[in-house]
Amino acid sequence: MNWLEIAVEASREASEAAYAVMSQHAAGGVAIEEPVRQPADGDGAEIDYDRPVTLRAYVPVDGQHEAKRLAIEEGLWHLSQIDIHGIGAVSAAELAEEDWANAWKDHYHTRKVGRRIVIKPSWRQYEAAPDEVVVELDPGMAFGTGLHPTTESCLQLLEDLVQGGERILDLGTGSGILSLAAAGLASGPILALDVEQIAVATASENAQRAGFGDKIEVRLGSLPLPEGEGARSFDLVLANIIARVLVDLAPQLRAVLAPGAKLLASGIIDQREAEVIDAFTQAGLAVSRRVQNGDWVSLVCVRAGG
Repeated sequence: MNWLEIAVEASREASEAAYAVMSQHAAGGVAIEEPVRQPADGDGAEIDYDRPVTLRAYVPVDGQHEAKRLAIEEGLWHLSQIDIHGIGAVSAAELAEEDWANAWKDHYHTRKVGRRIVIKPSWRQYEAAPDEVVVELDPGMAFGTGLHPTTESCLQLLEDLVQGGERILDLGTGSGILSLAAAGLASGPILALDVEQIAVATASENAQRAGFGDKIEVRLGSLPLPEGEGARSFDLVLANIIARVLVDLAPQLRAVLAPGAKLLASGIIDQREAEVIDAFTQAGLAVSRRVQNGDWVSLVCVRAGG
């Protein structure tokens, strides 16, 4: 089967909305290409925050692909009409199966994030230092490569938040990158949830490849937890999603936190930070730490009132 690659450049502010539109119609997933400055040796990539990201949606050429291309174009056009700026022109190209399977790999390189964590694509080689935690993953078409500012901030904060043995909920796990990092930092058991089947499959494969299949349980779903698990609580909840979902889930996020537990919330564009903090405050979540990376904000919160 051939695939139609539908590509668009988008500002960082518009990228999450564009991703949501494109993923509704892309059976082959949506890859997010971060612009990087790449040294000659192929390692140590640095994000170029001055340039837009490129989103690439993959649609099977099956007779319905043109209708899906039009649906994506129309959806992106509607975003531009509701005051979401920075979405460029849409282009499309047909790819053979083998080209689709490898189209995104050239954009991912080994890079160090924070003091100890190293993100290594599964197809690249790297010799780790004794104190480094190497997160090996195949991002596939699931969101979560370590290049996005929200993921980068979460990884850096995890180095402080994971002290060892914590029960963790990773909400919106994507490729499983945060779960893998937490497991490598010696956390306790992890429940990783995502609402997209392609993310669940990717995260499961990455957990098995890393030897964390017994520690990381990957499932399709979100909050609230299924009946019978309503009393389940966690020492640390990771929610690297988007501001709108964080606002909607604020009470449920607090409900799954054990007394004294912490929430790491990210994916918050700075223009919506106040809205998120207000929802958290009303739900009984107090902000204890704030980190900003470009236009994106990450918040560490504690469960107020014990």
